[in-house]
Amino acid sequence: MTTDIDKRLKEHNSNSSRGAKYLRGKTPEKYLDIKSAMNRELQVKKWTRAKKEALIKGELELLKKL
Repeated sequence: MTTDIDKRLKEHNSNSSRGAKYLRGKTPEKYLDIKSAMNRELQVKKWTRAKKEALIKGELELLKKL
């Protein structure tokens, strides 16, 4: 989670060790308040790997089935 989206996106897309390699090139989800963002993060952390991959790939129908 971050308050500086531009900086964090650059980290994700760079070759630095700070960026998550698995999510490199993906766009972040944006929320209006920190509470909503934290709730979403907790929700996704509980998901299976398959469900997370469906979210990343934008496979919404598969996401609903998982």
